[in-house]
Formats: sequence, C-alpha cells, structure tokens
Amino acid sequence: MARPEKPVDRTVPACAELADFLRARRKSAGLTYEQMSQLVGGMPSKTTFERAASGSSVPAWDTVERYVALTMTRRGEDSYTSTAFEHAHGLWIKARRATRAPYYLHKAPDPSLISNRADFSRALRDLHVWAGSPSPGEMEAASTPGVLPKTSVYRIIRGRTLPVTPLQAKAFLAACYVATTLEMEPWFAAAARAFDYHPDWVVVHEEMRRWNSRNRNTVSAEAKAVA
Repeated sequence: MARPEKPVDRTVPACAELADFLRARRKSAGLTYEQMSQLVGGMPSKTTFERAASGSSVPAWDTVERYVALTMTRRGEDSYTSTAFEHAHGLWIKARRATRAPYYLHKAPDPSLISNRADFSRALRDLHVWAGSPSPGEMEAASTPGVLPKTSVYRIIRGRTLPVTPLQAKAFLAACYVATTLEMEPWFAAAARAFDYHPDWVVVHEEMRRWNSRNRNTVSAEAKAVA
C-alpha cells in the first residue's frame, strides 16, 4: 500500500496554491507519480513530480507544463488545454514572484511614472522581478534569435544598460509577459520620454498608439484575455 502524500507546505501561500492545483489535477486524472514519470520515460522523475506538488519550492516551468499535460482528462479539458496551461502559468508566476520579489514590490511597475532613463531602468528591473525573475537564458530563448542576447538581459536587469533598440525593448517586455500591443503602448510612451523623444522610440510608440486606436475591438479582446 502506497504511503499517503505529505500535506502541502503552506509556508508560502502562493506556492501552496500551485501545489493544490497540481494535486487536484493528478487526483482527477487518477494517476500516481510513478505512472506520470513512466509516461514520459522518467524525465521528469517521480521525485521531481512529487516535489513540484509539495509547496516547499517553486518547480521549473517545464516540470509544471509536463504535469499539466499528463493530467489532461477526456471529460472536458481536451478543447480547453490552453486555458489549463494559462492558469498553471499564472499560478507559477505568482509563486515565483512570492519567493523572489523584494519586500517593497507589491504590484507591477507603472510606466506612466517614468520620466527619465533612471526611472526606465528601475521600472524594467522591477518588471523583471514582477514577472518571476526569468533567467537571462529563459528570456533569450523566448525571443527572436539575436534580438535579446542573455548578456544584454543580464546588463539590463543589473541596471547597467537599457535596451538599445525598440525591437530589443519589445523582446524584453514580451519575455516579462507584457505581450500585447495594449500593454506595450504605455511602456513605449515611457521609453520615448526616457530617451528624450528620440525618433526611433517616438515612431514605434506612435505606431502602437494608432494601432490601438484603429483596432478597438481587438484591444478590448486583448484586455479581457489578460484580465
């Protein structure tokens, strides 16, 4: 007879919430950790899956992703897989934020408060932490090859430099889950201010502003998807 699973560690509520979500999915799917590991050829291992749902730490995203994929059920989730992954990702980000963000960071940075380069640098660093502190390698992998090298990410999140082009700024923002035109536009308004209204930044901001104005229905749909 298998030993009962240890209670979820509730020291960090956000980590416990992710663990509860994962455990509920496994129970619904009727799988053991051993079976889950066997289904993926032992990668991740049984122990890794157990630890992911323990609440004691934040698992790697690829582990959570595998966990969710393995616990999809035929009863109603097959047509809603993206929703399951999105929910899991939201909980994962929340847990990463809870374990990595400094005590003073209680909400996402407000780009409307940015007026100069120092403000912009600080806001990008805070945004990175609010996004769960993705590693430079993770951010590079999430971007078009060559646009956001991990060396550049490292310098930006250390406050040593700013994105050198609007394209690199877009990649950085997207890697921090500021992904829609609606969300990016105020950041590019801030960038234009920070870079003394340099034409390169002004042009991109104006394009975003016009796009949002022309596509109000799409923008509204984006806003609902983010909410």
